[in-house]
Amino acid sequence: MGPIIGITADHHEKRLRVAIAYAHSVICAGGVPVILPPVLSQMDHFLAICDGFVFTGGDDPQMEQWGVPTHASAMPVAQDRQKFETALLLSLQERKSVPVFGVCLGMQWMGLVAGGTLKQDLQEPQASHHINGQHHISGELGEGLVHTHHHQALIDAGTLSVVANADDGVIEAVRDNSRAWYVGVQWHPERTENTLLGQDLFNQFVKAAQVRRTVSV
Repeated sequence: MGPIIGITADHHEKRLRVAIAYAHSVICAGGVPVILPPVLSQMDHFLAICDGFVFTGGDDPQMEQWGVPTHASAMPVAQDRQKFETALLLSLQERKSVPVFGVCLGMQWMGLVAGGTLKQDLQEPQASHHINGQHHISGELGEGLVHTHHHQALIDAGTLSVVANADDGVIEAVRDNSRAWYVGVQWHPERTENTLLGQDLFNQFVKAAQVRRTVSV
């Protein structure tokens, strides 16, 4: 059996929801996807079961947790999801061998937990460049067009390294080089046609989870 990959889910109107593309990308990479409900009391069980974690996209962080008012334009993420995912990320700081992949909101969580700063409402011309569609990025992860859908972005990655930017300078990917595989991307690789910046990232992530699983057995 391939490595078990926990995929975080949104909480919306008494339902869990997450794009099926995340699971498909994990399966294509050889992993076994498991959808994680945002239930804080179950976090230790998830940590024991999963070989890697995908923090998915979603609505906007409630910034009061970091001592900053939430912008009027924000669509705040469900509070139980925010508590669960930020607590899970903090617990993973002590588990450096566990691979973590953050997508869009997931990358923003990673940056905030690492002491970074979030721009809560991108202004023009950046706003229309990032809200929906495709744009060009370049950096250590590669270069090409990616699928994008966001109106917020990190302007400081804290202790993380910035490893990709958009042409307009917006931070597009971060990494913790002290860990086996800890990468966040602002774009949606599960919807990106460019293989290098899409499925290949899931392949690398799941491969790292397989290594961790093999060592742990």
